[in-house]
Amino acid sequence: MAMNMPSGGSSGEPDVMVDINTTPLIDVMLVLLIMLIITIPIQMHSVNMNLPVGNPPPPAMQPQVVQLNIDFDGTITWNGAPVNGAEDLGKHMADVAAQPDQPEIHLLPNRLAPYRAVAQVLAAAEREGATKIGLVGNE
Repeated sequence: MAMNMPSGGSSGEPDVMVDINTTPLIDVMLVLLIMLIITIPIQMHSVNMNLPVGNPPPPAMQPQVVQLNIDFDGTITWNGAPVNGAEDLGKHMADVAAQPDQPEIHLLPNRLAPYRAVAQVLAAAEREGATKIGLVGNE
């Protein structure tokens, strides 16, 4: 059987440790972290608002609605009457934009309608100043 002998002489003293003891350092850091967590105030991420209670009253009068249809071949109808070209469409949009309380324009394009026709209607509305326009039937 072999015997383990210390390498540094025959005295039975253990070797000197040259590493730093980090246990007290970790303890102090944990205490500081807990103190920091306790002293930070709780932050509220909510915004207090005074919201109205109940239902709003109905509007005094229902808004006027203009039904604007675009067929599969690009034919545009204004409340059922055909629109003849971009000039006629611009005239209709200018009439709507000139009113103090603009009517709502409900744009109902066919699923097969060319994008060019829909873009033409939207561009005419923007150019003439009609602001109450919405797409209907694309649910």
